Amino acid sequence: MNEKDFSWSRQAENFLEEGNFSNMRACGRELLDANLNNPEGWALVAEASVYMEDFDTAEAALNQLWHLDSQQNALRANLRGLFATAAFYGAQFILDKAMEAYEQLFKRFNVSVGKGIWGEISNRIIERGYAFYADTCLLAGYADKAAAATFNASRTVSDIKKKAMYHSKALFLTNYRDSGSKQQLEQHKQFEHLLRTEVKFPHDREKRRKNHSLRIGYISPDFRQHAAAYFFTPLLRDANRNDFKIYAYSTGKADHITQRFKKMPDVWRDMHGKSSRHVAKQIFDDRIDILVDLSGHSQNNCLPVLGYRPAPVQISGIGYINTTGLSAVDYFLTDTTCCPDVADQLNFREKLLKLDGCHLCFAPEILRSIKAEGCDAPVKTNGYVTYGCFNNFAKVTDDILLMWRNILESVPSKLVIKNKTCSVESGQNIIRERFRRIGGNPEKLELRPFSPDYLAQYRDIDIALDTSPYCGGLTTCDALYMGVPVISLKGHSHGSRYGETILKAAGLPELISDGQRAYVSKAVQLGRQADKLNELHNDLPKMIRISPLMDNKSYMADMENKFKQIWDCYCKV
Repeated sequence: MNEKDFSWSRQAENFLEEGNFSNMRACGRELLDANLNNPEGWALVAEASVYMEDFDTAEAALNQLWHLDSQQNALRANLRGLFATAAFYGAQFILDKAMEAYEQLFKRFNVSVGKGIWGEISNRIIERGYAFYADTCLLAGYADKAAAATFNASRTVSDIKKKAMYHSKALFLTNYRDSGSKQQLEQHKQFEHLLRTEVKFPHDREKRRKNHSLRIGYISPDFRQHAAAYFFTPLLRDANRNDFKIYAYSTGKADHITQRFKKMPDVWRDMHGKSSRHVAKQIFDDRIDILVDLSGHSQNNCLPVLGYRPAPVQISGIGYINTTGLSAVDYFLTDTTCCPDVADQLNFREKLLKLDGCHLCFAPEILRSIKAEGCDAPVKTNGYVTYGCFNNFAKVTDDILLMWRNILESVPSKLVIKNKTCSVESGQNIIRERFRRIGGNPEKLELRPFSPDYLAQYRDIDIALDTSPYCGGLTTCDALYMGVPVISLKGHSHGSRYGETILKAAGLPELISDGQRAYVSKAVQLGRQADKLNELHNDLPKMIRISPLMDNKSYMADMENKFKQIWDCYCKV
């Protein structure tokens, strides 16, 4: 490709960065006006058309590209064409073909790394390839591939902020398959080097020692319709206002739920669109004593803000199940069930701040109006047991599938799997094939797409089956709230014990399994006790509402006692 091709291609990249897809496509058409056999021109038209969801034009352009006389040269040199092909399939959720095309792209890149004037453009294309491939793999349930691709995206880019963003996302993805390993801890620690926030805000310990109402700041991008937000209400609404003043720093987009949260704290700060340093400066100027991060390494997280240490004491928890890896974060919020042993500290950069009860308090009312009422278990009508899992399918490992197979073979039953992967035909095919591969009968599966009425569909389920090592959090609480018992597998780390701590707080320790054999056995035994199942379905909704899992007053008393303790520790140093 010549310098003229490069000029139009670079201009197209600039338009892409601006989100101007029509002008990006126009760059491709300029190349084709000069030469209809220009592979870069057809590739640009195809890629831009994919972004515009003009799939007919994209398909026509791809057909022209791969039938050029210079097809072999195009395959060697035109990374964009390979990317556009993969993106074309991915945008239409043809997951298997998309993954295959992305993998061809990466192989081509490995043998013909872009250099010279084309190097920058090649790297941009590969960066997008890794990012899109990761999203495709995650939807298909291949979380390990998604994590590896996102780490690769971080290594590909030169911009340090992008490196940190991709690395953080990759850290989140590792939790789908890993839980509390040394490698995971080291990967989290590496994140600190990418933040590069050498400048920290100064804090005068002597001035802070004076008696005053402690200023607690909560920071999150998710004070909105979001899974983590189901656990935020007690923090903002139910604090002891005699001893604490509550600030909330919202860094994400607002919605109707945000307007409800906005009324709860003493001070609300809308920080959406502000730089990390700007947010940190606001927190510092507000003289926050204890800053609580509720995002960890989740999407659009606030860890770059904590890197500046805007508060003298900083905590992370609830929104993420693992260490932040940052030395600027002093404590990680957990409980004595998720981290019962002294050795659990080895998995964290932070000191463990253990609540006596569950570190989660389920408060769904602020986010939805549905009131669960007890009803009969479906088995009473169906004559067979309906198991269910509404968790993200990326959490489903082959070990979990094998246990599900053994359960379904032991009792007349079927399994309802409901999630976004089931919303596309190729995703359903992947699930059935994975189940078939471990010896299961796909006809025992009922695959339901994600839908807004998912809560009501719990009424079709007799027993919910939890995932491992990435347990359900909100999905487990939702099932219990709707009267459905959940069988959970006890893990060996904070993140893999979520099911255990929720079930204990709900008063259902008998549903906790210590090992795979016990998981299968408990699910089978409960499935054979129709009367007990029926009793649980009728009693659980009321039982949950009066359990420690939803006792906001006791939860906040426990939390605020810990706040006072760690503040005393800070002041006594």
